[in-house]
Amino acid sequence: MKTTLRTARLRLAEPLRISRGVMDARDAVWLTVEHGGVRGFGEAVASAYYGLDAGAIRRLMCHAAAGLGRFATPESALEAVREETLLPRDTPPAVTAAVEAALLDLAGKRAGLPVHRLLEGGSVAAPAAGTARTIGITSPVRAALTARCLADAGFTVLKIKGGSPDPADDLERVRAVRQAAPRARLLLDPNGAWTVARARKLLPRFAALGVEAVEQPTFPGDPEGLARLAETSPLPVIADEDAVSLDDARRLAGRVHGVNVKLAKCGGVHAALRIAGALAGSGTELMLGCLTASSLGIAPAVHLADRARWTDLDGHLLLAHDPWTGIGGRDGTVRAPGAPGLGVRATGRHPQPAQRAQGDPAP
Repeated sequence: MKTTLRTARLRLAEPLRISRGVMDARDAVWLTVEHGGVRGFGEAVASAYYGLDAGAIRRLMCHAAAGLGRFATPESALEAVREETLLPRDTPPAVTAAVEAALLDLAGKRAGLPVHRLLEGGSVAAPAAGTARTIGITSPVRAALTARCLADAGFTVLKIKGGSPDPADDLERVRAVRQAAPRARLLLDPNGAWTVARARKLLPRFAALGVEAVEQPTFPGDPEGLARLAETSPLPVIADEDAVSLDDARRLAGRVHGVNVKLAKCGGVHAALRIAGALAGSGTELMLGCLTASSLGIAPAVHLADRARWTDLDGHLLLAHDPWTGIGGRDGTVRAPGAPGLGVRATGRHPQPAQRAQGDPAP
Protein backbone atom coordinates (compact mmCIF):
# COMPACT_ATOMS: atom_id res chain seq x y z
CA MET A 1 0.00 0.00 0.00
CA LYS A 2 1.24 3.46 -0.93
CA THR A 3 0.75 6.33 1.52
CA THR A 4 1.05 10.09 1.15
CA LEU A 5 0.61 12.98 3.59
CA ARG A 6 -0.46 16.60 3.21
CA THR A 7 -0.74 19.34 5.85
CA ALA A 8 -3.13 22.28 5.52
CA ARG A 9 -4.46 25.12 7.65
CA LEU A 10 -8.22 25.11 8.31
CA ARG A 11 -9.41 28.63 9.14
CA LEU A 12 -12.61 29.26 11.04
CA ALA A 13 -15.27 31.57 9.64
CA GLU A 14 -14.96 33.53 12.89
CA PRO A 15 -12.95 33.03 16.09
CA LEU A 16 -14.49 30.61 18.58
CA ARG A 17 -14.16 31.56 22.25
CA ILE A 18 -14.57 28.95 24.98
CA SER A 19 -13.65 28.97 28.66
CA ARG A 20 -10.00 28.10 27.99
CA GLY A 21 -9.21 30.43 25.12
CA VAL A 22 -9.92 31.46 21.54
CA MET A 23 -9.33 29.49 18.33
CA ASP A 24 -9.30 30.91 14.80
CA ALA A 25 -7.55 28.12 12.89
CA ARG A 26 -6.50 24.52 13.12
CA ASP A 27 -3.87 22.49 11.26
CA ALA A 28 -4.97 19.28 9.55
CA VAL A 29 -2.91 16.36 8.27
CA TRP A 30 -4.49 14.29 5.51
CA LEU A 31 -3.44 10.68 5.02
CA THR A 32 -3.95 8.94 1.68
CA VAL A 33 -3.65 5.14 1.47
CA GLU A 34 -3.67 3.68 -2.03
CA HIS A 35 -4.00 0.05 -3.08
CA GLY A 36 -4.77 -1.30 -6.53
CA GLY A 37 -5.46 2.16 -7.88
CA VAL A 38 -8.09 2.91 -5.21
CA ARG A 39 -7.46 5.57 -2.57
CA GLY A 40 -8.76 6.02 0.97
CA PHE A 41 -8.46 9.20 3.00
CA GLY A 42 -8.25 10.09 6.68
CA GLU A 43 -7.67 13.28 8.67
CA ALA A 44 -6.08 14.15 12.01
CA VAL A 45 -6.15 17.70 13.35
CA ALA A 46 -3.67 19.40 15.65
CA SER A 47 -4.79 20.01 19.22
CA ALA A 48 -2.87 21.77 21.97
CA TYR A 49 -5.25 20.25 24.52
CA TYR A 50 -4.28 16.74 23.44
CA GLY A 51 -0.62 17.71 22.97
CA LEU A 52 -0.46 17.19 19.21
CA ASP A 53 0.88 19.60 16.62
CA ALA A 54 0.97 18.97 12.88
CA GLY A 55 4.64 18.03 12.92
CA ALA A 56 4.08 15.34 15.54
CA ILE A 57 1.10 14.00 13.63
CA ARG A 58 3.14 13.74 10.43
CA ARG A 59 5.96 11.90 12.19
CA LEU A 60 3.55 9.46 13.78
CA MET A 61 1.74 8.88 10.50
CA CYS A 62 5.04 8.14 8.81
CA HIS A 63 5.60 5.39 11.39
CA ALA A 64 2.06 4.15 10.76
CA ALA A 65 2.71 4.07 7.02
CA ALA A 66 5.71 1.85 7.60
CA GLY A 67 3.50 -0.48 9.62
CA LEU A 68 0.95 -0.68 6.82
CA GLY A 69 3.65 -2.15 4.62
CA ARG A 70 3.37 -5.43 6.57
CA PHE A 71 -0.12 -6.08 5.20
CA ALA A 72 -1.06 -7.41 1.81
CA THR A 73 -4.50 -5.76 1.72
CA PRO A 74 -6.34 -2.86 3.35
CA GLU A 75 -8.80 -5.35 4.81
CA SER A 76 -6.08 -7.23 6.70
CA ALA A 77 -4.68 -3.92 8.00
CA LEU A 78 -8.18 -2.91 9.11
CA GLU A 79 -8.55 -6.18 11.01
CA ALA A 80 -5.32 -5.33 12.83
CA VAL A 81 -6.86 -1.97 13.77
CA ARG A 82 -9.85 -3.80 15.25
CA GLU A 83 -7.51 -6.08 17.21
CA GLU A 84 -5.39 -3.07 18.28
CA THR A 85 -2.22 -4.60 16.84
CA LEU A 86 -1.56 -2.31 13.87
CA LEU A 87 0.00 0.59 15.79
CA PRO A 88 2.01 0.85 19.01
CA ARG A 89 -0.10 1.13 22.15
CA ASP A 90 1.16 4.64 22.86
CA THR A 91 0.04 6.02 19.48
CA PRO A 92 -2.16 9.07 20.09
CA PRO A 93 -5.84 8.25 19.51
CA ALA A 94 -6.21 10.99 16.87
CA VAL A 95 -3.55 9.34 14.72
CA THR A 96 -5.06 5.88 15.17
CA ALA A 97 -8.48 7.29 14.22
CA ALA A 98 -7.11 8.89 11.04
CA VAL A 99 -5.32 5.72 9.92
CA GLU A 100 -8.44 3.67 10.59
CA ALA A 101 -10.59 6.17 8.68
CA ALA A 102 -8.35 5.95 5.60
CA LEU A 103 -8.50 2.14 5.72
CA LEU A 104 -12.28 2.14 6.19
CA ASP A 105 -12.66 4.52 3.27
CA LEU A 106 -10.44 2.32 1.12
CA ALA A 107 -12.09 -0.95 2.17
CA GLY A 108 -15.56 0.47 1.59
CA LYS A 109 -14.64 1.64 -1.90
CA ARG A 110 -13.16 -1.75 -2.73
CA ALA A 111 -16.32 -3.48 -1.49
CA GLY A 112 -18.68 -0.95 -3.08
CA LEU A 113 -20.26 -0.26 0.34
CA PRO A 114 -20.53 2.80 2.58
CA VAL A 115 -18.62 2.57 5.85
CA HIS A 116 -21.72 2.12 8.01
CA ARG A 117 -22.47 -1.10 6.11
CA LEU A 118 -19.02 -2.47 7.02
CA LEU A 119 -19.55 -2.05 10.77
CA GLU A 120 -21.01 -4.57 13.18
CA GLY A 121 -24.64 -3.69 13.78
CA GLY A 122 -24.56 -1.07 11.05
CA SER A 123 -27.87 -0.11 9.50
CA VAL A 124 -28.74 -0.62 5.85
CA ALA A 125 -30.17 2.88 5.65
CA ALA A 126 -27.66 5.72 5.70
CA PRO A 127 -27.48 7.22 9.22
CA ALA A 128 -28.66 10.81 9.62
CA ALA A 129 -29.10 12.97 12.69
CA GLY A 130 -29.83 16.52 13.71
CA THR A 131 -26.55 17.98 14.85
CA ALA A 132 -26.00 20.54 17.56
CA ARG A 133 -24.49 23.82 16.37
CA THR A 134 -22.02 25.56 18.67
CA ILE A 135 -22.38 29.15 19.84
CA GLY A 136 -19.21 30.37 21.50
CA ILE A 137 -18.76 32.73 24.43
CA THR A 138 -19.99 36.04 23.06
CA SER A 139 -22.39 38.84 23.93
CA PRO A 140 -26.07 37.99 24.52
CA VAL A 141 -27.06 40.14 21.54
CA ARG A 142 -24.70 38.35 19.16
CA ALA A 143 -25.64 34.94 20.59
CA ALA A 144 -29.32 35.70 20.04
CA LEU A 145 -28.74 36.81 16.45
CA THR A 146 -26.72 33.67 15.73
CA ALA A 147 -29.34 31.44 17.34
CA ARG A 148 -32.14 33.00 15.32
CA CYS A 149 -30.23 32.54 12.06
CA LEU A 150 -29.41 28.92 12.91
CA ALA A 151 -33.00 28.12 13.86
CA ASP A 152 -34.20 29.66 10.58
CA ALA A 153 -31.68 27.47 8.71
CA GLY A 154 -33.13 24.30 10.29
CA PHE A 155 -31.02 23.66 13.39
CA THR A 156 -33.09 22.22 16.22
CA VAL A 157 -30.20 21.71 18.71
CA LEU A 158 -27.92 24.54 19.85
CA LYS A 159 -24.86 24.06 22.06
CA ILE A 160 -23.91 27.13 24.06
CA LYS A 161 -20.41 27.49 25.41
CA GLY A 162 -20.20 28.54 29.06
CA GLY A 163 -17.53 29.12 31.67
CA SER A 164 -17.26 32.90 31.57
CA PRO A 165 -15.43 34.45 34.56
CA ASP A 166 -18.80 35.83 35.68
CA PRO A 167 -21.49 33.12 35.58
CA ALA A 168 -24.11 35.84 35.14
CA ASP A 169 -22.76 36.31 31.61
CA ASP A 170 -23.45 32.65 30.82
CA LEU A 171 -26.97 32.92 32.18
CA GLU A 172 -27.68 36.02 30.11
CA ARG A 173 -26.33 34.33 26.97
CA VAL A 174 -28.48 31.24 27.49
CA ARG A 175 -31.53 33.38 28.25
CA ALA A 176 -30.98 35.37 25.04
CA VAL A 177 -30.63 32.19 22.97
CA ARG A 178 -33.76 30.70 24.53
CA GLN A 179 -35.77 33.81 23.63
CA ALA A 180 -34.37 33.93 20.10
CA ALA A 181 -34.91 30.22 19.40
CA PRO A 182 -37.74 29.12 21.70
CA ARG A 183 -38.22 25.73 20.03
CA ALA A 184 -34.57 24.70 19.97
CA ARG A 185 -33.12 22.08 22.28
CA LEU A 186 -30.29 23.65 24.27
CA LEU A 187 -27.08 22.03 25.45
CA LEU A 188 -24.58 23.82 27.71
CA ASP A 189 -20.82 23.23 27.62
CA PRO A 190 -18.61 25.05 30.16
CA ASN A 191 -15.59 22.95 29.08
CA GLY A 192 -14.78 22.00 32.68
CA ALA A 193 -14.72 25.57 34.01
CA TRP A 194 -16.56 25.10 37.33
CA THR A 195 -15.99 23.55 40.69
CA VAL A 196 -18.53 20.99 41.86
CA ALA A 197 -19.87 23.52 44.37
CA ARG A 198 -20.38 26.18 41.71
CA ALA A 199 -22.03 23.68 39.38
CA ARG A 200 -24.50 22.68 42.11
CA LYS A 201 -25.55 26.32 42.48
CA LEU A 202 -25.75 27.09 38.77
CA LEU A 203 -27.34 24.03 37.20
CA PRO A 204 -30.84 24.63 38.65
CA ARG A 205 -30.78 28.13 37.11
CA PHE A 206 -29.85 26.76 33.71
CA ALA A 207 -32.51 24.05 34.04
CA ALA A 208 -35.08 26.80 34.64
CA LEU A 209 -34.05 28.35 31.31
CA GLY A 210 -34.80 25.11 29.49
CA VAL A 211 -31.30 23.71 29.04
CA GLU A 212 -31.62 20.00 28.19
CA ALA A 213 -28.20 18.74 29.35
CA VAL A 214 -24.78 19.99 30.47
CA GLU A 215 -21.48 18.74 29.14
CA GLN A 216 -18.43 18.49 31.46
CA PRO A 217 -19.40 21.27 33.87
CA THR A 218 -16.57 20.57 36.34
CA PHE A 219 -12.78 20.70 36.22
CA PRO A 220 -11.37 17.63 34.40
CA GLY A 221 -9.45 15.17 36.53
CA ASP A 222 -12.15 14.49 39.12
CA PRO A 223 -14.53 11.96 37.56
CA GLU A 224 -15.74 10.97 41.04
CA GLY A 225 -16.82 14.55 41.68
CA LEU A 226 -18.57 14.65 38.31
CA ALA A 227 -20.42 11.42 39.13
CA ARG A 228 -21.51 12.78 42.52
CA LEU A 229 -22.78 15.93 40.85
CA ALA A 230 -24.79 13.83 38.40
CA GLU A 231 -26.58 12.08 41.28
CA THR A 232 -28.53 15.22 42.21
CA SER A 233 -28.25 17.36 39.08
CA PRO A 234 -31.53 18.76 37.70
CA LEU A 235 -29.97 18.32 34.23
CA PRO A 236 -28.42 15.28 32.59
CA VAL A 237 -24.64 15.45 33.04
CA ILE A 238 -22.48 14.37 30.08
CA ALA A 239 -18.82 13.52 30.68
CA ASP A 240 -16.34 14.70 28.06
CA GLU A 241 -12.80 15.53 29.21
CA ASP A 242 -13.21 12.99 32.05
CA ALA A 243 -14.24 10.24 29.61
CA VAL A 244 -11.44 9.72 27.12
CA SER A 245 -10.80 5.99 27.03
CA LEU A 246 -12.81 2.79 27.25
CA ASP A 247 -11.70 2.39 30.87
CA ASP A 248 -12.93 5.90 31.65
CA ALA A 249 -16.31 5.11 30.12
CA ARG A 250 -16.58 1.87 32.09
CA ARG A 251 -15.86 3.71 35.36
CA LEU A 252 -18.58 6.26 34.64
CA ALA A 253 -21.18 3.90 33.13
CA GLY A 254 -24.40 4.19 35.10
CA ARG A 255 -23.02 7.11 37.14
CA VAL A 256 -23.40 9.97 34.64
CA HIS A 257 -26.17 10.49 32.14
CA GLY A 258 -24.01 10.57 29.04
CA VAL A 259 -20.50 10.19 27.64
CA ASN A 260 -19.26 12.35 24.79
CA VAL A 261 -17.34 10.11 22.42
CA LYS A 262 -15.00 11.87 20.01
CA LEU A 263 -13.14 9.61 17.61
CA ALA A 264 -10.01 11.75 17.90
CA LYS A 265 -9.84 11.21 21.66
CA CYS A 266 -10.88 7.54 21.87
CA GLY A 267 -9.05 6.16 18.81
CA GLY A 268 -11.58 5.85 16.03
CA VAL A 269 -14.75 4.11 14.93
CA HIS A 270 -14.08 0.69 16.43
CA ALA A 271 -12.95 2.21 19.73
CA ALA A 272 -16.20 4.21 19.78
CA LEU A 273 -18.20 1.04 19.18
CA ARG A 274 -16.45 -0.62 22.14
CA ILE A 275 -17.39 2.34 24.34
CA ALA A 276 -20.98 2.18 23.10
CA GLY A 277 -21.05 -1.50 24.01
CA ALA A 278 -19.70 -0.77 27.50
CA LEU A 279 -22.43 1.84 28.07
CA ALA A 280 -25.29 -0.30 26.73
CA GLY A 281 -27.89 -1.02 29.40
CA SER A 282 -26.13 1.08 32.04
CA GLY A 283 -28.41 4.10 31.80
CA THR A 284 -25.54 6.20 30.44
CA GLU A 285 -26.22 7.30 26.89
CA LEU A 286 -23.93 8.07 23.98
CA MET A 287 -23.11 11.52 22.66
CA LEU A 288 -21.08 11.83 19.46
CA GLY A 289 -18.81 14.86 19.46
CA CYS A 290 -15.94 16.17 17.39
CA LEU A 291 -13.08 18.60 17.11
CA THR A 292 -13.13 21.42 14.59
CA ALA A 293 -12.19 19.60 11.39
CA SER A 294 -13.12 19.26 7.74
CA SER A 295 -15.89 17.04 6.40
CA LEU A 296 -13.23 14.35 5.94
CA GLY A 297 -12.43 14.42 9.65
CA ILE A 298 -16.10 14.45 10.72
CA ALA A 299 -17.37 11.81 8.25
CA PRO A 300 -16.39 8.64 10.18
CA ALA A 301 -18.51 9.72 13.16
CA VAL A 302 -21.46 10.54 10.90
CA HIS A 303 -21.54 6.86 9.94
CA LEU A 304 -22.32 6.19 13.64
CA ALA A 305 -24.90 8.97 14.01
CA ASP A 306 -27.89 6.67 14.41
CA ARG A 307 -26.37 5.13 17.56
CA ALA A 308 -26.28 8.30 19.71
CA ARG A 309 -28.83 10.21 21.79
CA TRP A 310 -26.98 13.50 21.27
CA THR A 311 -25.11 14.37 18.07
CA ASP A 312 -22.63 17.24 18.01
CA LEU A 313 -20.89 16.93 14.65
CA ASP A 314 -20.64 20.52 13.47
CA GLY A 315 -16.85 20.98 13.33
CA HIS A 316 -16.85 21.35 9.54
CA LEU A 317 -19.60 23.95 9.72
CA LEU A 318 -17.35 26.32 11.68
CA LEU A 319 -14.83 26.62 8.85
CA ALA A 320 -14.49 29.54 6.46
CA HIS A 321 -13.90 26.99 3.71
CA ASP A 322 -14.34 23.23 3.96
CA PRO A 323 -11.92 21.52 1.53
CA TRP A 324 -14.04 18.34 1.58
CA THR A 325 -17.75 17.79 1.07
CA GLY A 326 -20.35 15.04 1.33
CA ILE A 327 -21.93 14.93 4.81
CA GLY A 328 -24.14 18.04 4.66
CA GLY A 329 -25.17 19.70 7.89
CA ARG A 330 -25.92 23.27 6.85
CA ASP A 331 -29.64 22.58 7.24
CA GLY A 332 -29.08 21.17 10.75
CA THR A 333 -28.81 17.51 9.72
CA VAL A 334 -25.67 15.51 8.99
CA ARG A 335 -26.06 12.50 6.72
CA ALA A 336 -23.81 9.56 5.95
CA PRO A 337 -23.46 9.47 2.16
CA GLY A 338 -24.66 6.40 0.31
CA ALA A 339 -21.49 6.33 -1.78
CA PRO A 340 -18.85 3.67 -1.06
CA GLY A 341 -16.38 4.35 1.72
CA LEU A 342 -16.70 7.51 3.78
CA GLY A 343 -18.52 9.11 0.87
CA VAL A 344 -16.66 12.44 0.98
CA ARG A 345 -14.74 14.06 -1.83
CA ALA A 346 -12.34 16.95 -2.19
CA THR A 347 -13.85 20.21 -3.38
CA GLY A 348 -10.77 21.01 -5.45
CA ARG A 349 -10.11 24.20 -3.47
CA HIS A 350 -7.59 23.22 -0.83
CA PRO A 351 -6.41 25.77 1.75
CA GLN A 352 -2.81 26.93 1.95
CA PRO A 353 -0.32 24.54 3.59
CA ALA A 354 0.16 25.15 7.30
CA GLN A 355 3.31 27.19 7.99
CA ARG A 356 3.50 26.33 11.67
CA ALA A 357 1.64 23.83 13.79
CA GLN A 358 -0.96 25.58 15.92
CA GLY A 359 -3.30 23.83 18.30
CA ASP A 360 -6.53 24.83 19.92
CA PRO A 361 -7.47 25.81 23.46
CA ALA A 362 -9.74 22.80 24.03
CA PRO A 363 -12.04 20.22 22.42
